[in-house]
Amino acid sequence: MLGLGPRAERRRRALPPGILRLPTIGIDIGGTKVVAGVVDGEGKVLEKLRADTPDKTKSAKVVEDVIVDLVLRLADRHDVHAVGIGAAGWVDAERSRVLFAPHLNWRNEPLQEALSERLRFPVVVENDANAAAWAEWRFGAGRGEDHMVMLTLGTGIGGAVVRDGYVDRGKYGLAGEFGHMQVVPGGHRCPCGNRGCWEQYSSGNALVRDARELVAEESPVVEPLLALAGGAMEGITGPLVTEAARAGDPVAIELLYEVGTWLGVGIANLAAALDPGRFVIGGGVSEAGDLLLGPAREAFRRTLTGRGFRPEAVVVHAALGNEAGLVGAADLARQVARRFRTIKRHRVERGAGA
Repeated sequence: MLGLGPRAERRRRALPPGILRLPTIGIDIGGTKVVAGVVDGEGKVLEKLRADTPDKTKSAKVVEDVIVDLVLRLADRHDVHAVGIGAAGWVDAERSRVLFAPHLNWRNEPLQEALSERLRFPVVVENDANAAAWAEWRFGAGRGEDHMVMLTLGTGIGGAVVRDGYVDRGKYGLAGEFGHMQVVPGGHRCPCGNRGCWEQYSSGNALVRDARELVAEESPVVEPLLALAGGAMEGITGPLVTEAARAGDPVAIELLYEVGTWLGVGIANLAAALDPGRFVIGGGVSEAGDLLLGPAREAFRRTLTGRGFRPEAVVVHAALGNEAGLVGAADLARQVARRFRTIKRHRVERGAGA
């Protein structure tokens, strides 16, 4: 297995003795579920628990209650030393406040302070794409690369940069919003308010939208895909398109090819701006494998500025799957962990209501 790059390895050795071995808890907060897991120093998940994500109309404290309950249940069975939160949203540069989370009622929410007071653990709050990128760099497909860009393809496109052993969060903590680069002026409307954002052409939403548009136009070429969906347009999902493509459906293959092509164009733009050594592609859409990444690599090579006269970054599939965010959040928290006394902690929050 590849090791860390030289500068990153020096930083790793500089961490306090014993910190790298401490078990910590990672929390991955998504639109439908909250997953908490105990992660050891090698990135192995020792135990996981999950709960439904409270509706975004609920107060911030309701979400905190869910997190606290999961952490305390895991802490009953494991001697954990810190908690990392991976949140889908904008997190400030100090990794303490969630400035905005689209799936939750968090607006400039002081999450780190609130949870630290309730849990009596060190708490780190991180953007979920940053957490996933860190996990892939430490334990997965980014290992050994000093300059890595990760892209997560789901409903939209998340992104993150790991450089020389650090997550590059930008001046205000908001770096990596690559999905909102404009690639088609005046193109499809994006929920961010702009038009033509990259994620409108290379994401799970784009894949499903294009398939359903064919159904709406009553195109006969989409009939096998529609039959697979039970005859209902609403039954067409990203995983279903991927399943059909793997089975050889030509329309499904074409839809993934188009999404992959747009992915490659965006990667070429990022290579021109950032010049990384490796792109790691994760998220649910990436499960299509080479049906997606093959066209992406072709388009990347075809549109890369200076092609033929420069080193070319490799494009690889993420290795850690849907555990990456949880593992990365836990590992980032490990860096701020301090050993606690081994006595059982007083469960001040036991019984906290939702």
